[in-house]
Amino acid sequence: MTIRCTVLFALFWLGSLSVMADLCQRVSSVGAQQDTVLPGSDPLAFDKDLSYTLLNEAHGFADKKMAESAQKRGQYWNRDFTSRSAYETSVEPNRKRLRKAIGIDERGSERGNYNLGLPDPRPQVGMERFAYDRDSILVAETSKYRVYQVRWPVLSRISGEGLLLEPKNKATGSVIAIPDADQTPEQLAGLAAGIAPQSQFARHLAENGLRVLVPVLIDRSPVFPGETKEQTKREWLYRQSYHMGKHLIGFEVQKVLAAVDWFKQTYGSKEKIGVAGYLEGGLIAFYAAAVDPRIDVTLVSGYFQSRENVWNEPIYRNVWGLLNEFGDAEMATLIAPRALIVEYSAIPEIWDGKRQDPTNLYNYSGYKGHLKTPDFENVSNEFKRIDQLLKPDFQFRELVAKGKNAPTGFGSIEALHVFCKKIGKDNILPLSGETPKDQRGSFKPADRQFRQAKEIDNHVQWLLRVSDYERNSFFLYKVIPEIGNRTWSTKTYHPYYPVGPFIEKSKPYRTIFQKEIIGEFDDELTDPSPRTRKIYDTVKWTGYEVVLKVFDGLSAAGILLIPKDIQPDEKRPVVVVQHGRNGVPATVIEGNTSYNDIGARLADQGFVVFAPFGIYNGEDRYRWLGRKANTLQKTMFSFVLAQHRQILNWLPTLSYVDKNRIAFYGKSYGGEMAMRIPSILEGYCLSVCSGDFGDWSRKVTDTYWHNSFMNTIEWEMPYFNMGSTFSYAEMAYLIAPRPFMVERGHDDLVQPDEWVAYEYAKVKYLYDRLNLGDKTDIEYFNGGHASRNEGVFKFLHKHLNWP
Repeated sequence: MTIRCTVLFALFWLGSLSVMADLCQRVSSVGAQQDTVLPGSDPLAFDKDLSYTLLNEAHGFADKKMAESAQKRGQYWNRDFTSRSAYETSVEPNRKRLRKAIGIDERGSERGNYNLGLPDPRPQVGMERFAYDRDSILVAETSKYRVYQVRWPVLSRISGEGLLLEPKNKATGSVIAIPDADQTPEQLAGLAAGIAPQSQFARHLAENGLRVLVPVLIDRSPVFPGETKEQTKREWLYRQSYHMGKHLIGFEVQKVLAAVDWFKQTYGSKEKIGVAGYLEGGLIAFYAAAVDPRIDVTLVSGYFQSRENVWNEPIYRNVWGLLNEFGDAEMATLIAPRALIVEYSAIPEIWDGKRQDPTNLYNYSGYKGHLKTPDFENVSNEFKRIDQLLKPDFQFRELVAKGKNAPTGFGSIEALHVFCKKIGKDNILPLSGETPKDQRGSFKPADRQFRQAKEIDNHVQWLLRVSDYERNSFFLYKVIPEIGNRTWSTKTYHPYYPVGPFIEKSKPYRTIFQKEIIGEFDDELTDPSPRTRKIYDTVKWTGYEVVLKVFDGLSAAGILLIPKDIQPDEKRPVVVVQHGRNGVPATVIEGNTSYNDIGARLADQGFVVFAPFGIYNGEDRYRWLGRKANTLQKTMFSFVLAQHRQILNWLPTLSYVDKNRIAFYGKSYGGEMAMRIPSILEGYCLSVCSGDFGDWSRKVTDTYWHNSFMNTIEWEMPYFNMGSTFSYAEMAYLIAPRPFMVERGHDDLVQPDEWVAYEYAKVKYLYDRLNLGDKTDIEYFNGGHASRNEGVFKFLHKHLNWP
């Protein structure tokens, strides 16, 4: 056997020094064969690491798409300026898409109640003033206002908490003043140290006769402090919410909207309402005003700027598809024609996780984003861009800064003056020296913070608990309603469901999975223009390294193994064998790895084998590709999907390949691909998932199981709304009626055996009811995260019709 040294890097990842030494001995024998190419291809002259090259190409492709996003957003908008009502109607589709992206259900379309004994109604509107132990409900009092500790219902399991500052005289209007995530309502109201008096804008507004509600946000304190898996509390709630089609941003916006409900219910439909927020509170204020036209005036401080680098902001700001439709300028047009004040204020430098080492982007660092005060030009240019989107004088808006272009302290009197004037208060008085005093003896901010976080955690875990019902209602029961309407039966035989209608009715769900969950680039594939070089030559087969063009700036690559006994005009089956995380094609071919040399052994048995390079090699680097892709309503698998489309286009051009017998086998991260790619690409005639199958929704979202992605370093694993639409059973439904197999080691800690068995039972049930029971199988073995291959080989020989 001969092989090039380019696979040495793969063996480094495997940590096998003995194999590496042996490989170096074999490399020297390549000699003149190195320039041999596959017939019909051009020579491949490339001495860099292909795995990282492909990953870096994908990054460049994503960067280009993000840079182009602002110019392409117009296709999603159809603003009508003929009247205010016409305008509101014209932007309502955009508002609905924004609400969906941050996980806010439209009123009347909330998820079903699956508790048959107790109802789960939306809570009534209200505002509770409360106290603990012997404390008074009156927290503090000045000559101008009173302060109360309050909470208000938002969703069945979620409430808001904070302070209500109630003027002693009739209030001019109502304001929701939102502090940053690491500030408390008490600090913003002057009850606790930590914010300079001139920035205590909740207190300032209350002194000027406005009713002020100050909610608490989830803070950035660490979960698992000091451990490799450390994450902020905001990230911990974001991760689980995102996968279930929700978002921490959405939950906090809904707390604001529930407060608006109370203001309108209590003080009348004509009550003037404003929102004002700083930093993370500015984000929440901005989004709340964008989705709720009842908010009359908005002050955003320490947030507004260009969003093209949102992928490098803290991970809890990751919003699915944001840049496709919304920059901050576009978001501002959802607030129009209502007033918008942007305050260019200084923000503290915030590192989400540890600082990244720019000299090595391929190690895991724990870095997940960074915030600092943007340049004034960045803020000003984005603010001016609103002029290009709205007609003149359609919306009052003002950019407040210190001097001409310097950041001011947040909550400045200049910004508050404009804000108050638009809410109906013409003259704003300077902040007085009368400081409120907190009279509570039992209050602990950390207890309130825990309650608020635990409520969201409990709510999302409830969504996970009922997600089976939700996915069935979404997919299977729509495609085969008879399954959802089953009744008690004592019959020994039930008629099969016809396959044809199932295939036809499943097509829209494949499109949803492809477009809305995985995401797909709409670029046209280029000519593959294959480039190759021989890297293996054994007694039974020859191996070539192959590079294919996919898009302009994006390639695919892999190793092709061709049996030497192929006869003229003979068509052979192909097995595409996909490696796992931090692997390369050579790891599935040689080296006695956990793949058990499956690629080489399949080629020994006469199969054509293609082992593609995955782009999930390099820890931080591939994770950040997913972050970039998410801003475009794409995932890392969007790149992989394009690569495999091209692979399926190219393989049948080889004279010895049977295009109807191209199978997919993947282990570990390759097993993720075995569920996602064949679900979409029907050119794969079967799929085998090894070392990954199970209840994917629980794997990502379950906060109680120690090895779920909630409790590990894998912050990239949530896919927006996948948990409520597609777990692995639903992906297998999209593979049906093609053969499907699971390879499972009992002690593989990817998922517990019982989760695997539970999820596979759904797959087996559907295949049996479609009279396809012989086309699916699961092989358990007494092992771990490995390829045993025995059952897989039998399955492949049977369903690829190979002796």
